[in-house]
Amino acid sequence: MAKVTVLLCFCVLAVVVSVNAHTEKGKVGIYELKRGDMSLKFTNWGATLVSFVLPDKNGKLIDIVLGYDTIKQYKNDTTYFGATVGRVANRIKGAQFKLHGNTYKLVPNEGKNMLHGGPKGYADVVWEVTKHLNEGDEPHIVFSYHSFDGEEGFPGEIVVTVRYTLLADNRLTVVMKARNIGKKATPVNIANHAYWNLGGHNNGDILSEKIQIFASKYTPVDSELIPTGKIEAVKGTPFDFLKPNAIGSRIKQLPKGYDINYALDGVRGRKIWKAAVVQDKNSGIQMELSTNAPGLQFYTGNMIKDVKGKDGFVYKAHAGLCLETQWYPDYVNQPNFPQSVVEPGKKYKHVMMYKFSTH
Repeated sequence: MAKVTVLLCFCVLAVVVSVNAHTEKGKVGIYELKRGDMSLKFTNWGATLVSFVLPDKNGKLIDIVLGYDTIKQYKNDTTYFGATVGRVANRIKGAQFKLHGNTYKLVPNEGKNMLHGGPKGYADVVWEVTKHLNEGDEPHIVFSYHSFDGEEGFPGEIVVTVRYTLLADNRLTVVMKARNIGKKATPVNIANHAYWNLGGHNNGDILSEKIQIFASKYTPVDSELIPTGKIEAVKGTPFDFLKPNAIGSRIKQLPKGYDINYALDGVRGRKIWKAAVVQDKNSGIQMELSTNAPGLQFYTGNMIKDVKGKDGFVYKAHAGLCLETQWYPDYVNQPNFPQSVVEPGKKYKHVMMYKFSTH
């Protein structure tokens, strides 16, 4: 997919450490969060996670997310490495939908469909850093973006924020919020598109990593990866990860790999529920993900092909995995799917909690 890029003068990553500082309009930089042995870096280009460094079972520090060395590479990226995607993540059939009696035509960027908000979605804009505290018990950073009425065809004017916070016990929270300040209702489905490799970003593929996904059902798709509207049981299919299993154990039963939405088995009354657990035997690192979203897109980096990443390492297919908690793909055209529509004056909130440990 071709992306719209903005030519800026930043070519190398420079760490910016600030406290409650606001970015100059249009300025792109790199920001760090550090707590104990965990260190994260971000860029406000796409509110993107650039690196995630933590110790493996032997105490060796490794970076477990795929990414690039320069901001210029992020501007030219077609993989969404580490990005915040929206206004509506994932695919929308025919790049259009109806809402409150009106038909809205969007900007397609994957054939006739829309993917991750269009050619210039939230992954391809400069966000403002409204808060950045790299000290104390809860180091955090807040990115903000003003999304105008009609952006990529979406109705309604919203203000979006993404807050990353490092907590005790090797936990990271990501809270995505949107407030509708306009006069039109709008769908909102913002997601995090980090590619994880718990053996290290330069470790090769993730096929030997074990994953458990807490979902007994999934949403089958057509040849364009658009949900058919059905919600079916994972039992007896290659999509069954109710018990921990190697990612590569049944991947050959699929044309290219995993790129599918799971209907999470959320527990009523809880604010967040467990979505997935991933383990890497060699590093000993385990990642547990919880969320308040109803769906989880499991993607095994099938389309990655000879992408030059950090430290010059060349990423190939299955170099990383994505766990995108979300509302189901194409929910705007599927009334039987859980809905996320924000009316004027109302708010949207999407929470992710990551917990890391070694075994």
